[in-house]
Amino acid sequence: MTKFKALSMAAALLLSPMTTAVYAADSYAIDEQHAWIQFAISHAGWSNARGQFRAISGGIVFDHDDVTNSSVNVVIQAESIDTNLEARDEHIRSPDLLNVEEFPTIEFTSTSIEQTGDRTALITGDMTLVGTTKSVVLDVVWGAEFPLPWDAATIKTGFSATTSINGVDFGINKLVDFGLGPNIDIVMDIEAVKQ
Repeated sequence: MTKFKALSMAAALLLSPMTTAVYAADSYAIDEQHAWIQFAISHAGWSNARGQFRAISGGIVFDHDDVTNSSVNVVIQAESIDTNLEARDEHIRSPDLLNVEEFPTIEFTSTSIEQTGDRTALITGDMTLVGTTKSVVLDVVWGAEFPLPWDAATIKTGFSATTSINGVDFGINKLVDFGLGPNIDIVMDIEAVKQ
């Protein structure tokens, strides 16, 4: 019978099937080439404006025996925002919105993990955005964990997570002035390599 074994981050991480073996907590590094954080925000009600961040790093620790002892930390370089239009990206980087010069990173650090199913969990953590820190909850689905087919020494795991935040709550007050949001839907797809 498959048994929930671990989680982590938002990252988050959930895992793992089978086994009665005893595990210690393992550390993982986010694979920066296989990490995607995307967002959608209402654009004046016409449609949803979408974008992503291209520079993501961080680490995961998870305890296969007790997932509540697991943790995740995700760091996003705010200037790496990409909405498919450089002029718009520059405006988003400005003090009007993300103010990346003063606040170069967006960070999520888990504070607790609750198992909700064999491959699902809720990961609560502190998100720091534009210098404001608030608690958010990631709804996480774990994907899989196994060695790379071409490199048995490299073990990778992965998960997907979603959440929604209110940008004004984080002090991005001009969102509404520009007809945006204020709610921002976030989707994370993260792969991480066992250290």
